[in-house]
Amino acid sequence: MRRIRYQEIADELRGRVAEMAPGSLLPSESEMSTEFEASRVTIRRALELMRDDGVIDARQGFGWFVATDPVPQRLERLGTIEAQLGASGLDAVRRVIEFSFETPPPHVRRVLGTGKVLRVKRLNLADGEPFAVVTVWCPARLGQRLSMDDVESHPFHELLDVELRGATQTIGAAIAEPDDAELLRVPTGAPLLKCGRVTTDAAGRPVLMSEHVFPAHRTEFVVELPYDQPSVTPAGLRLVE
Repeated sequence: MRRIRYQEIADELRGRVAEMAPGSLLPSESEMSTEFEASRVTIRRALELMRDDGVIDARQGFGWFVATDPVPQRLERLGTIEAQLGASGLDAVRRVIEFSFETPPPHVRRVLGTGKVLRVKRLNLADGEPFAVVTVWCPARLGQRLSMDDVESHPFHELLDVELRGATQTIGAAIAEPDDAELLRVPTGAPLLKCGRVTTDAAGRPVLMSEHVFPAHRTEFVVELPYDQPSVTPAGLRLVE
């Protein structure tokens, strides 16, 4: 029996997807149209056929990607990405990209109250795939004894010689700038989840500030809420000025 063209393309793509990691992006519809010498309509029908079978999925701003369940990150306690990924059965690795003592940007200086900081930028991977780009700042006096190997092999907050009280986290939406898009292997302008964290010492003084960006199609944040008055509005919601 003669195979319909979009079914042939779907079969070819299934073989490729089987060798790709979950969450990996497929070429654009335009690129596949050129490769297979088929119309965009035919390519889209092949992709939709695969989506109906749960093989791939699509998100606005990303295009098509290998289907994957979002990795949940719980926000009830001060912890690390690596620990939460490990609990999900994923192999978590951090790779330091930048390590320098420098003058902080104004928004970091306002929070940490210092004119010199240690800034560390790292890439987090889950089972070898980019999962997050994290930038951490701490006062230079607290980070002066740290090395690149230290911050690559240990959670940052465990390396500081201070007692910690806790942290405040703020989560919002962002888009991928070119540098982060390249690291995360997503298109420039793709939607991201952005988590800002300020960690304080026992006296309530900020000692760490960090920014975490995640591909929006691979991440979800989860908070367990104690019972209170029922509401349709998410708890903790506020307007951004």
